[in-house]
Amino acid sequence: MTLIDRVSGSVSGSLVAGIPSVDIDGTPVHLIDGEDARGIISDASEHVSTKPLAVVSINLDHVHHFGASQLTARHVEPDPVCDDLEWLNVIDGAPIAAHVRRVSGIPCPKLSGSDLIGPVLDDAQEQGLSVGVIGGMPDVTAALRARFAADWPRVRFAGHWTPSREALASPADASRIAAEMKAAGVDILLVCLGKPRQEKWIAQYGQATGAGALLAFGAVVDFLAGRVSRAPSWISDAGMEWAWRLMLEPKRLARRYLIEGPPAYLAVRRSIGSLTLHPDESR
Repeated sequence: MTLIDRVSGSVSGSLVAGIPSVDIDGTPVHLIDGEDARGIISDASEHVSTKPLAVVSINLDHVHHFGASQLTARHVEPDPVCDDLEWLNVIDGAPIAAHVRRVSGIPCPKLSGSDLIGPVLDDAQEQGLSVGVIGGMPDVTAALRARFAADWPRVRFAGHWTPSREALASPADASRIAAEMKAAGVDILLVCLGKPRQEKWIAQYGQATGAGALLAFGAVVDFLAGRVSRAPSWISDAGMEWAWRLMLEPKRLARRYLIEGPPAYLAVRRSIGSLTLHPDESR
């Protein structure tokens, strides 16, 4: 029996309502396994729900940028809730998985973007869908196209957008990019802009892209293009994938893991973490 089977079922027209969740510093983290997450993303990709689906990896970096206590400590107002999309918040990282298990008693797996992307693209191939990517460097476009052609030849590669930070921050430019994606017929959009930019961009422009599923998967663009290698499974299983990534990209990731990470970890441990079993559509 899957986690979703344990509750009464989803509300009509919604793909996430009815999934149990645990609150971690103000963010509902959905208790879901890989099979169910894959099925929900597959349904969303075919535009069966009333709203597009945004999939977000909840890890310490997410808590740092969006956690209620962390925003308060930095005197930052939280972003307004986006009602134009549904949000599926999956566990990414050993500290989140451990806290969820402490609160709920349910051993939920870690579902990082790099774990999910292969099965999601396998499903997209079976469905004959189109996939677009935003983020990463322009010099990986050719490698991305080659990877899709080799491993998922029946997936239509709809485009790779690599806007500058200035373009992403410009409402006119961001709206133009979203319109290009809609014209390209993107079913699944990989949003690889890094936190918190990717989640904020999805909240503002996700619906305008026309995509059924928007996956905030950070470094997945570099994994797919072969620019960055994933940690060996024994390192990932030990909860040490962060150390592997820090070793590969110390300049870029040192602040995230060594300075911002510890306060976020304390925020997770201090979080009351109430278990919610009734339908939940919040971000």
